[in-house]
Amino acid sequence: MERRPAAPGPYRATELWNEITRYFRAGMPLRTHRQHFKKHGSCFTASEAADWLHEVLRSSSNFGPEVSRQQTVQLLRKFLKNHVIEDIKGRWGAENLEDNGALYRFPSTSPVKPLPAPCRQNENLQTFSKDRLLKLPHLSRRTLKKHQLLTPLDNVEKTKLDKTAENEEDALCRKEVSQEYVQETWRNIILIHLQTILGLPSLEEVLQPTQIVPEHVIYNMTHTSKHGVVIFFWVVNNDMSQPTYSGFERDVFRTVADYFVNLPEPLLTFEYYELFVNILDLLQPHLERIAVEALQICCLLLPPPNRRKMQLLMRMISRISENVDMPQLHDAMSTRSLMIQTFSRCVLCCAEEVDLDELLSTRLVSFLMDHQQEIFKVPTYLQVAVQDHLEYMKVAQCKYPGEEICAILPTYSYCEQITPQEFEEQKVSTSQAAVAELLENIIKDKNLSVKEKKKKLKQFQKEYPLIYQNRFPTTENEAMLFENKPTIKQPMLSLRKPKFRSLRH
Repeated sequence: MERRPAAPGPYRATELWNEITRYFRAGMPLRTHRQHFKKHGSCFTASEAADWLHEVLRSSSNFGPEVSRQQTVQLLRKFLKNHVIEDIKGRWGAENLEDNGALYRFPSTSPVKPLPAPCRQNENLQTFSKDRLLKLPHLSRRTLKKHQLLTPLDNVEKTKLDKTAENEEDALCRKEVSQEYVQETWRNIILIHLQTILGLPSLEEVLQPTQIVPEHVIYNMTHTSKHGVVIFFWVVNNDMSQPTYSGFERDVFRTVADYFVNLPEPLLTFEYYELFVNILDLLQPHLERIAVEALQICCLLLPPPNRRKMQLLMRMISRISENVDMPQLHDAMSTRSLMIQTFSRCVLCCAEEVDLDELLSTRLVSFLMDHQQEIFKVPTYLQVAVQDHLEYMKVAQCKYPGEEICAILPTYSYCEQITPQEFEEQKVSTSQAAVAELLENIIKDKNLSVKEKKKKLKQFQKEYPLIYQNRFPTTENEAMLFENKPTIKQPMLSLRKPKFRSLRH
């Protein structure tokens, strides 16, 4: 499968399914197998398919290295159920595929899932115009001049309004805007930012304005602790003096896992499934900062209890995974893999069964674990943008009484996005600098003996010949490193030369 992410947009999970089935059908190696004294051409074993597909999924930017072999086998079972593959006798539909030598083949036609017909544009989107205008109702039309509009945010750094330039008359005649207008301002600013981040022409089939509840956003931004966790008022027992026992950690983990697994819906809720699936397109190394900002905003949309549980869960599994002193929680799986596999569907899944749910949620949870501190920080620039817009509109009503005011909503721009090729070039240069630093550390390490240092340098030269040659362009340069070191060790024992006597004596 291509290493670039699939194009974002509505029904992305279905598009990814179609892409994987086409690629699997086109790329899976086929050969002749013998089974029960009979030859079968153009087929493959389940284990061969698992080997090939597992490597493809792990190297794909759409899924990543956290994909387990068991998840790959589960995907093959779904291939069998949906007649992407069939067994050697032409049977399909039952999820009885195992990771073994059973033979499978491709049917004559490979079905792809049809995308749903585009929905009509929601009437609620009429307030979100292409010009990003927001109007005060019940007034005649006037559009403010460019220099009168709120200055856009650049790279999330707000240019403050010049308070000293406001005259006293403006301050006295400011009018209050309605609560409805305040909510619409929140909705539109969030829609603008998300549409810009995701790079979509429209959000109408990804996120509806009615799904943005300003009360949730405001609560999540204002009722937080110093760590950004949403605060609820309950008594917390911090008594850590409870007795422990062997296996205590596993029992605690099972208790926590049972709680999250049995939640009635995932923490990201069913209604935001399409939104978070589209963010998966941003989980690339050169788009990391943008992905973090997108998840910051999207997590603000969650009901406050969900956001709190989400942050606490991510902090917990991140710390457990990084704790080298934590006893092994699973006999055959690393702690990090166990965390991801256990909680992925508790975080993201669709209300209707989606064949790629587990793989998509694994990718998202892996990113959330690694960036949970940044993602759950409160993006205060949203609140600043709303407040400044509302403040400006209050003043504008006084300057133009009885007229409809149309003002461009504040936006912000990102740093210039580099191309994947530029990212690879920068990655290479950064890596080379780190490797060159490693070489210097070997050279200057006084704890290494001459023999050990020569061995390490020889190994380094073999692995990174160009960097080594830049540091030691000639053999003389290399020899100078050891010029004050003895090259021949003195013998530890002085052995006398034996005397040979003639046999005649």
